[in-house]
Amino acid sequence: MNVAFLGATKGMGRALARRMAARGDSLFLLGRSAEELARSAADLEARGARGTVHHAPCDLLEPDSFAPALEAAEAQLGKLDIVVVTAGLFGTQDQLEADLELTRKVLLANYTHTVLFCEHARRRLLTTGGGTLCVFSSVAGDRGRKPVGLYGSSKAGLSHYLESLDHKYRAQGLVTLCVKPGFVKTGMTAGLKPAPFAGEPDPVAERVLAAIDRGRPLVYAPAIWGWIMLVIQHLPRFVMRRVGF
Repeated sequence: MNVAFLGATKGMGRALARRMAARGDSLFLLGRSAEELARSAADLEARGARGTVHHAPCDLLEPDSFAPALEAAEAQLGKLDIVVVTAGLFGTQDQLEADLELTRKVLLANYTHTVLFCEHARRRLLTTGGGTLCVFSSVAGDRGRKPVGLYGSSKAGLSHYLESLDHKYRAQGLVTLCVKPGFVKTGMTAGLKPAPFAGEPDPVAERVLAAIDRGRPLVYAPAIWGWIMLVIQHLPRFVMRRVGF
């Protein structure tokens, strides 16, 4: 498979890219830091990626970089089979409430600009007969909750968009996979108290790759978070006001 990957240098994205490389996929990395991209490309080549792993700059806070980045990926790989988006920004509720500039960046990156990037990818994939668009959202978007009100709102909007995209374009060959991780031990969550059932990046990547191969529209990872959020979604508001989850 030919894969354009935004966010392969860290955490769950790096784990997923490594699994794709190990099975021989051709990858083109997109990201903000040229140094991190080069280091990740060398790592993936060593793990079995087909051919040289190339890369290009792409920053979620700079939407003008989206089209050139995807053009570079197509120029190098040819037809894209899969576009993966794991990049995003995070802030705790306290951090975001105290810093509205950080809030602006998180909301822009996680919703508005991710949707714009996906629209660029959608058009390219449909033009060449379809493919898979795999995008990481979060369980934080499944229900309004005290600890993740602002961050979760950005992911709620993203999840809504991805579901709508799958409904509209699946028949035309575009498979949209919305990934909803629970708490996963990555650099993004460093310093936070691990939640119950906290996951590790590699098992999450294994589950996501299986979902890509099966053409699924939605996957929770670790799997138990699907059951946890099913319960949370059905709790009445007066309960949600009292609990800290």
